[in-house]
Amino acid sequence: MQDKMLDEFNQQTRRFFEPMRKLNSLMLGNMEKMTEYQLEALKRYSQMGTERMRSASELRDAQDIQNFGAQQVEMMSELSRQMMEDAQALGEMSQQFRSELERLFGEVSQELTDQAQQSQKAQPAEADAKPTASTKSDAPAKASSQASRKS
Repeated sequence: MQDKMLDEFNQQTRRFFEPMRKLNSLMLGNMEKMTEYQLEALKRYSQMGTERMRSASELRDAQDIQNFGAQQVEMMSELSRQMMEDAQALGEMSQQFRSELERLFGEVSQELTDQAQQSQKAQPAEADAKPTASTKSDAPAKASSQASRKS
């Protein structure tokens, strides 16, 4: 009897914490993905900056300065394009995360609805069983008390 109650309690506890576990897993996975992407972007940007500094340190004459200026324009164009791509990729990751969250909350909502319906179905069955049992226990008590009055 106690084993059955403990098993049922353990199952209820697992069902209760399962949505939170799924949510934490989803959030952690998203955080890992976003962090990894941002670290890669930071690496790209720092390499661009380092290359530009290296090029600037190698300037020797007016022609080098003129070439460096032209390369700066190209590099700024490339940097702008790269930043737009990164922003778009991060936006797509955010949208994917949002859709996964909506799916997860939909599943949890459905599970809770199902559990509520199951418990509602179980309650009327228990309520029907209780009056029958109490009526049976009342009947002998009335009979014994009436029997004692007659004697």
